[in-house]
Amino acid sequence: MDKDSLISLPSPEATGTFQDTLTEILRKGACQLIAQAVEEELQNFLAQYKDQRDKQGRKMVVRNGYLPERSVITGIGEVQVKVPKVRDRSGSGIKFNSLLLPPYLKRSKSTEELLPWLYLKGISTGDFQEALGSLLGEEASGLSPATISRLKQKWVGEHQAWQQRSLQQKRYVYVWADGIYFNIRAEERQCILVLIGVTENGEKELLALAAGYRESALSWKPLLLSLKQRGLAIAPELAIGDGSLGFWNALAQVYPETRKQRCWVHKTANILDKLPKKQQMEAKEGIWQIYRAGTKADALQAYERFIQTYEAKYPEATKCLEKDRDSLFTFFDFPAPHWQHIRSTNPIESTFATVRLRTDKTRGCVSKATILALVFKLMQSAQKRWLRIRGFKYLADVIEGVPFKDGLKVQKTPPSSQQQDAA
Repeated sequence: MDKDSLISLPSPEATGTFQDTLTEILRKGACQLIAQAVEEELQNFLAQYKDQRDKQGRKMVVRNGYLPERSVITGIGEVQVKVPKVRDRSGSGIKFNSLLLPPYLKRSKSTEELLPWLYLKGISTGDFQEALGSLLGEEASGLSPATISRLKQKWVGEHQAWQQRSLQQKRYVYVWADGIYFNIRAEERQCILVLIGVTENGEKELLALAAGYRESALSWKPLLLSLKQRGLAIAPELAIGDGSLGFWNALAQVYPETRKQRCWVHKTANILDKLPKKQQMEAKEGIWQIYRAGTKADALQAYERFIQTYEAKYPEATKCLEKDRDSLFTFFDFPAPHWQHIRSTNPIESTFATVRLRTDKTRGCVSKATILALVFKLMQSAQKRWLRIRGFKYLADVIEGVPFKDGLKVQKTPPSSQQQDAA
């Protein structure tokens, strides 16, 4: 490196200036990319009317300058944008509306997704500008308390519309169910009922999200009935949930054909809670041997071994395991690649892991009316990163009713020669 190159490098004291310069370069680059994308949109729009001409042969729809410049808040700060406009000589009211920069857009989606998380971190409406200032700089001034309040109302409206969406063309092979509790104002406990489903092609989707009174059947049944009334006529093949009797009772009334799988993660936690700490590690290994067995026969052997080991000294722990025996081993009747997904409610638990860490901080800044909308926005954001389940190609076999034993297809035995002769 030559001397001139060394002189051109910024000094440690100039780091702040360097970062500001870099941010400015990024903003200019963003402006250029947006302008190029909108220009391409415009050209495609004008191409639709290129053959429409007046008596003098002039094009009826032509570009006509720009709308007033406006700013959009993004993850790198405020970006100035200009949207071109067109002139319609035919007088039929043809207008150009950019899909990339619609008239109502004030902030990018990535910025909007930050706001529910800030609520769950205990930040009140009035402190949003300061909180976002560290991320967006002075450009966060556009997010005033009034703006945030309007945005909250928008989330509420979006959730209400989503709750009424048609499910006529949908089918879910598996569903996970759980009730998530949040601490809100006045020491209230808000239970939110969550259903996540697996579609025919293996995609995970948020199926239902509603407020409930604890996890009772009186809360779950209206939710399941709503799904059925909106078009979800075909029952899921399997439902996975914890020990909440409310969900299972409601499921039996609305979708009696659906088989049950008790969540092994919840069951493990419940069993260990009834054992002294010094026994928990060894007991956890014993439980692991049950639900990680390769066949149902091996699982039942490990199950009996656990009962014999702990029944005499810790009968409450073994009773906790025994009471759900019938619904703990259902997963063995489904494809083996699906086992890791359907043995527990992990898709819900993992999504809410971070949210649950923030529930204590939501008191005083989130009301009962808005917590549901906030969670809905968080789930929508998380859903974009959900992956398809492993072995999704086997879902077609599950739908068609192909029997599985120990995770493998049951091969039909060809008829013997004597049977053929008798026929």
